[in-house]
Amino acid sequence: MAGQNKIPERLINFRVYDEENTPLGMATVDLPQLQAMSDTVSGAGIAGEIDSPVLGHFQSMTTTFHWRTIEAEAAKLSRQRSHQVDLRGSQQVYDSASGSYTTVPVRATLKITPKNYNLGTFEPGSTTDSEQEFEVTYIKLYIDGKEQVEIDKYNFIAKFGDEDALESVRKDLGIG
Repeated sequence: MAGQNKIPERLINFRVYDEENTPLGMATVDLPQLQAMSDTVSGAGIAGEIDSPVLGHFQSMTTTFHWRTIEAEAAKLSRQRSHQVDLRGSQQVYDSASGSYTTVPVRATLKITPKNYNLGTFEPGSTTDSEQEFEVTYIKLYIDGKEQVEIDKYNFIAKFGDEDALESVRKDLGIG
């Protein structure tokens, strides 16, 4: 999405797919928060304390799927194992130079493990508002086909754009 004239406006819509490329139903998804692990640094030569992030390490990442109803395909995600899901969306972009709208694909691939499954509420004529919470061990985010973020906790990868913050750590540990 190069250029000053391109104004990203909104996510038009998205779909949730499992590892077999099967759509999982209608959901709203709370994406994970990328919060660095940190530790307080203090001592001689520092005027106070600094909450210093640990290079390439992140606190627990969770995602929550909010389902309108109890979905059979989604219920399979509650099996106690790792699952891969893809969230594939289309974002609306306004080009102020031409006065036209275009779309840009956005995709998040997640490896998740179930933590909680709230089946929701049975009430006549209403949605069940079922929810599932998952631990995220892997995320890769693409915008307009270009990889922007990849965090793989088990394989020591923390990439933002083309820079992998853990490349030297893997080398230091003899795993890369």
